[in-house]
Amino acid sequence: MKLIIGLGNPDKEYEATRHNFGWLALDSLAAKKEISWTKHKQSNSLIASWQGKKEKIIFAKPLTYMNNSGKAVKALKQYYKTPVNRIIVIYDDIDLPYGKIRISKNRSAGGHKGIDSMIAHLKSKDFKRIRLGIGPQKGKAEDYVLKKFSSTEKKKLNEILDTSHLILEDILSKSFDQAANKYN
Repeated sequence: MKLIIGLGNPDKEYEATRHNFGWLALDSLAAKKEISWTKHKQSNSLIASWQGKKEKIIFAKPLTYMNNSGKAVKALKQYYKTPVNRIIVIYDDIDLPYGKIRISKNRSAGGHKGIDSMIAHLKSKDFKRIRLGIGPQKGKAEDYVLKKFSSTEKKKLNEILDTSHLILEDILSKSFDQAANKYN
């Protein structure tokens, strides 16, 4: 089993913001797979399950707000008895230009407070990441990430989300390393 976590914030005001890129990616993938979200009380998350070719996949969107994502991810990890290296997290990255996607594993948080929280709660950085670029930053980072996508960015949004789906499909059906070599 694999856990795929999309990072974001739960309130309606954050729905179409840059900081909710991880949620947007999972929402669009769930819609394509025709799976629905349910509340998972034990982890304070929304979850959806899907049977992949090789194994069961749990998609999760923590409801703990971005900076406390690790609390929900730890609860999911414990509930599903999933090793840290079988967790894949999708999130926004202000250090990457908009439209760039990078696949990585076992690295620092790079200033991302949601990833910081995950590392602290899991006591490990050995999870896989799909980083969706939202840069370049304009103004204070705290303000920039909570703004909605511009009209120019929205035009490219579906293409980016589709690419994130292809990356996930390759990770799930082939391997993480093959996907990284193909898309990085």
